[in-house]
Amino acid sequence: MQLIAMITMLIDHIGLLFFPGEVIWRVIGRIAFPIYAYALVQGYEHTSNFKRYATRLLLIAVISQIPYQLVLNDAGLNVVVTLLVAILVLKILDHTRPGILSVLIISGFAVFMEVLPFDYGAYGLLLVLIFKYAQSTGMLLMHLLLNCVYLFSYGWTIQMISILPTLVIAYGPGLWKRLESMRVPAWVWRSFYPAHLFVLTLVVYGVRLGTGE
Repeated sequence: MQLIAMITMLIDHIGLLFFPGEVIWRVIGRIAFPIYAYALVQGYEHTSNFKRYATRLLLIAVISQIPYQLVLNDAGLNVVVTLLVAILVLKILDHTRPGILSVLIISGFAVFMEVLPFDYGAYGLLLVLIFKYAQSTGMLLMHLLLNCVYLFSYGWTIQMISILPTLVIAYGPGLWKRLESMRVPAWVWRSFYPAHLFVLTLVVYGVRLGTGE
């Protein structure tokens, strides 16, 4: 699971930076975020120390921000910031009685993340909530509905591909368990996002210097 997430994210960013006219790179890249969102929920549910888990996310987000702005989005907040806010919302909801207050909390954070330049915006938060609270068919249908909303609202056509990992999560527990068993060292998993952004930054600016841009 982790390997698939890292590889597809790297493919997505390589395509964005070096092959912007070839959509297949971005299509493959749509597989990454649902896996990261699902992994976040699993980490949240199984961590023995929430503060340490959230602090690790904060550290990764801070380290990643400068290369993210240099090569991907000079005015945005990287995806780990999105995941960090999402996990904070999960913690708040766990201490809130289900009802109108929960709806208001989710709505408030969704608007906040949609207005400010969060990578994936409210979509990222809502997908995390789907993985946390929905099961099997409901999970798949809610993710599909979320994709349709963003398709008609923002034209996120290729985002429809992101349903594939959710399909495996919902209906392929045997396959998913085998994928989850293919684990990488924790330090690789935690450092991959900022590390690959730093490498891409060096490559992009190296190419620009070489071509005199």
